[in-house]
Amino acid sequence: MTTVQRQYMREFFKLFAILALGLASTFSLFALIQRLDDFIPYNPSVINLAKYALLRIPQYTLSLMPVACLLCALFTVSNAAKAREIIAVMAAGGRVKKLLMPFISAGVLLSLLAFALGEFVVPAASREVQHVKNELTGRPNMPTLFNQGVLWFRADDGSIVRVDHYLPAQKMYGNVSIFKLGENDLMEIINADEAVYEPATNSWRLDGVKILHTETGDVTTEDTLSYPGIGSPELLQETARKPSDMGVIDLYKYVSKLKGAGFRNLRLTVDLQSKISYPLINLIMVLIGISFPVRRNIRGIVATAVGLLISLGYWFGFTMSLSMGYAGILPPLVAAWLMPLIAGAIGVYLFVKIPE
Repeated sequence: MTTVQRQYMREFFKLFAILALGLASTFSLFALIQRLDDFIPYNPSVINLAKYALLRIPQYTLSLMPVACLLCALFTVSNAAKAREIIAVMAAGGRVKKLLMPFISAGVLLSLLAFALGEFVVPAASREVQHVKNELTGRPNMPTLFNQGVLWFRADDGSIVRVDHYLPAQKMYGNVSIFKLGENDLMEIINADEAVYEPATNSWRLDGVKILHTETGDVTTEDTLSYPGIGSPELLQETARKPSDMGVIDLYKYVSKLKGAGFRNLRLTVDLQSKISYPLINLIMVLIGISFPVRRNIRGIVATAVGLLISLGYWFGFTMSLSMGYAGILPPLVAAWLMPLIAGAIGVYLFVKIPE
């Protein structure tokens, strides 16, 4: 890497750190301000409020990384073009594409960083955010465990509930086991094929029920059974690990488990594909960002405006594509990869057409 290229990389990464973390911190602070009306009645501590804001930063950083990549690449290369550095390289017989190659390496690095954030950091931070939010609003943290696609939690009546197929969006749970506890022993085990929440009675309708009475060993069956002791699913949905907060590996195992049990959930399948395609957009935005100023000779505030327009156009298309996937109009694979492939093709085209 030449001295000029190192200077470009220093400027790019310095701007990226300032812009990505600055925007993420700002959005996190705004999110806290929006929730203050919910928190103030419970006399929250400053420490918990600060924790809530800080724990939101990883999610916002992941979301805003592509915008930061595009703007920083545009700004760095447009400044080089303004200083006639690109023209100087061409006049000296140098190749512009070779000069810009470190930016592509930086895009690959940032895409890997985005994948690591989404796989490890954001899921852990999201779980902690929910715990802090419950403390700020005075709500209990329901003891839950979500592992290998199986959900365990303690119900309102003290029973231990196991759910093999957790579908919170439909408020439906498949292959449910309820372990009713006595003072010192296990009283009953209730197994149900499905459980559906009925808000009118604040109870759960269990279908395909088998009840094992542990004291006698007798087994009784019921087509349906109303069970009011589990509690509202809203609290469970907030405290349990949400599929949207999972990494790619955990979500893949979860979707595979549901599919094997005969449950087809388009939203989760689309989300799985989008978690894979999303980090790649950082590389694509860097590619577009370094190609556009060289071809169009744009600089300063114009480069920023162009970057924002490109970002808004991409997000509109990506959101629309995912929505069509959720609705079943597009296959999940197409819905998640359509816009990244289109933007990637545009980026490659612009880079290839850079004049030498």
